[in-house]
Amino acid sequence: MSLLIIGIVIFVGAHLVVMLNPRLRDSLSGSLGEGPYKGVFSLVSLLGLALMIYGFYTTRGMLEGDDYLYTPAPWTRHAAMTLVLLGFIFVGASHGKGYLKRWLKQPMSIGIGLWAVAHLLANGDRPGVVMFGAILALAVIDIILSTARGKVPTHEPRLRSDVIAVIVGIVLYAIFLFVIHPYVFNLPIIV
Repeated sequence: MSLLIIGIVIFVGAHLVVMLNPRLRDSLSGSLGEGPYKGVFSLVSLLGLALMIYGFYTTRGMLEGDDYLYTPAPWTRHAAMTLVLLGFIFVGASHGKGYLKRWLKQPMSIGIGLWAVAHLLANGDRPGVVMFGAILALAVIDIILSTARGKVPTHEPRLRSDVIAVIVGIVLYAIFLFVIHPYVFNLPIIV
């Protein structure tokens, strides 16, 4: 679980530093240039994410009885699948200028938060609770800080953007459900 924790510290830490200190982000972006700053931030984030995923994956099959904090109820699987679908649609909505983005205000963080809640519902093991709990906390902090700073969409909504967000969300959901989860993560959802 050490790699999982290191990955969380890197991923969540990098995001928290720039969320809590926007002046530092602006200073780094100004001194490095926006492109190089985004590149370095993305590489650090990807490193943290890769360590989190690999660290989580290595815990599978090594869990003891006390590593299970709770047993998910049977209904949580269906709730989780619905929340993940909504999460993908909301993340898709964050890239357009639709009604969903205007209504949700923080669609990326809400989508990621729903994804994390879904995984917390469907998994009761310690590594899962640590990883998905950290991601949920980061999403909630971002929603609170962004809203408090007045970072909300002000565009004129277009229905076309919402249609694209729904289509993209459903396609990504299907890819994760039928390809990524069973063949990349070796964690099939549909049995």
